[in-house]
Amino acid sequence: MDIPTRTTVVHYAEHGSGVPVLVLHGGGVDHREPQACFEPAFDGVPGYRRIYPDLPGMGRTAAGPEIGGAEDVLEVLLDFADRASGGAPYLLAGHSAGAYYARAMALAAPQRVAGLALVCLLLPGDAEVPEHRVLVPGVQSEDRGFTQYFVLHTRGMLERYERFVASGTQLADAQAMERIGRHWELPAAAPSTYEPPTLLVAGRQDSTVGFAGTMRAAADFPNSTLAVLDGAGHALPHEQPLLLRALLVDWLARTRRGAG
Repeated sequence: MDIPTRTTVVHYAEHGSGVPVLVLHGGGVDHREPQACFEPAFDGVPGYRRIYPDLPGMGRTAAGPEIGGAEDVLEVLLDFADRASGGAPYLLAGHSAGAYYARAMALAAPQRVAGLALVCLLLPGDAEVPEHRVLVPGVQSEDRGFTQYFVLHTRGMLERYERFVASGTQLADAQAMERIGRHWELPAAAPSTYEPPTLLVAGRQDSTVGFAGTMRAAADFPNSTLAVLDGAGHALPHEQPLLLRALLVDWLARTRRGAG
């Protein structure tokens, strides 16, 4: 499905009905990765309309020359969220760069975002990352996209990578991503806190964004749960699905109590 915003047409997939939950993917992939990782959390938890957009320049959402950097992407996402939710308050989740945009959206429009979940949060200027270390060796692969993303090199993880990650990277607009990447940092927001229920999850072995920045960011979210998961790298949603599901279900329960 597609929704036109002021500057671009955003492609998305959706499931279920009820409270809107917008889930944003990371860089270079498309909506199929978070869809595969987050949908199991909603199994048996009715009352949510899950919305998975392709970010500009990725999947089936084009990024024309008017999309020149992260500020333009943020404007598209805020407009898309308003249109997709029908103006109702919505929940917001994201992984990696998707978490970076989700955090900015919540701080920009806290009255609209009724709950926030950030997984493997990308933050600018955060150099505190561990060296990449494979915890479970197994299958051999020449694809550095897999070997550097995952720390569990099992047959199951390779199959998930090929099905939900590599398939999305093939659709990415390299020129648009390079253009946006030159201006990927959003202006520093004025010091503020976000009060609605929040979840922050990081991988102990995440060699892409680390976990120290997520721990520091928790100070901006006074009603937050913070979890650093051992046995997970940047591909945490694939590598620790049961723990992630438990944390997301708890987050959903907290947002319901807040709404009540």
